[in-house]
Amino acid sequence: MQPVLEIFASDDFELWPVSAHSSYGYLVLHGKLTSAETGTAVMRIADCNGIAPEKGEEGDGAREPDALASFLHGLLTQPDLLAAGGFRVTDDATDTVLIEPGCCNGLEAWRDWLDVLDGAGCAYFGHDPSSTAERVDDIVRLTLDAHAAAGNPVTELPADQVRGLVAGAQQDLRDFLDLAATWAEEHLPTHAAAVTTALARALDLAPPPCPAS
Repeated sequence: MQPVLEIFASDDFELWPVSAHSSYGYLVLHGKLTSAETGTAVMRIADCNGIAPEKGEEGDGAREPDALASFLHGLLTQPDLLAAGGFRVTDDATDTVLIEPGCCNGLEAWRDWLDVLDGAGCAYFGHDPSSTAERVDDIVRLTLDAHAAAGNPVTELPADQVRGLVAGAQQDLRDFLDLAATWAEEHLPTHAAAVTTALARALDLAPPPCPAS
């Protein structure tokens, strides 16, 4: 189980260094991304929440905000933040995808997995594919596409195993946030604290502690 962020091509992005990616792929988030990959992730999360500020919203009404302030505006001001993607589940032995986050699913909703284990017992992870996870007694049933025709893959795992997988993916997400905080200090020094706090909200995590002075 890995936290993945849906990304688009970034050929014309120039506000900070990013890595080359094709559109409609996924970037796996963890604490060992390169600086350019971390920049790509921050760019994509900011873009998910992008709204242009109105004139004067960034200070003096006669002055237009600069490109960086405009790009970060939505991430830093919106109350509800998104991060397109989710937790992807793969059978490492066969490299088979068991759960694929679909359209309209986001990493901000990763705690739906806890609801599967401790709450309602069922969660849906977007569409195309329409992946689902459902707890039945001590088993979690993973369905790659609940709307597919007959023969759709279904995998059953012990609930305790799934709980361990979720904990591992959550740690990967936390490690990425710690990495992004360090990255922001270097690449966005005047916005670092605000960007880190916003990323934590977009990933539904507590912000990392402030570095000691």
